[in-house]
Amino acid sequence: MSSPSSFEELSSAIASLSKSEVKRRLKNFKGMRLDFTERYLNGQSTDKLRHMLLAAMTTRMRRI
Repeated sequence: MSSPSSFEELSSAIASLSKSEVKRRLKNFKGMRLDFTERYLNGQSTDKLRHMLLAAMTTRMRRI
């Protein structure tokens, strides 16, 4: 991650996503294996799913 503003931009972009879009991005995430069932994803709040996506994306960015 290059700067704090990059993190804030990423956070803001993820915060604006709908639950269905966050689920789609988690299921199709490139860079590391994420293996979630549809049932598990459906049982999580939108905020929790957003947090999971942000964590995955920031982890991937650190590895680049």
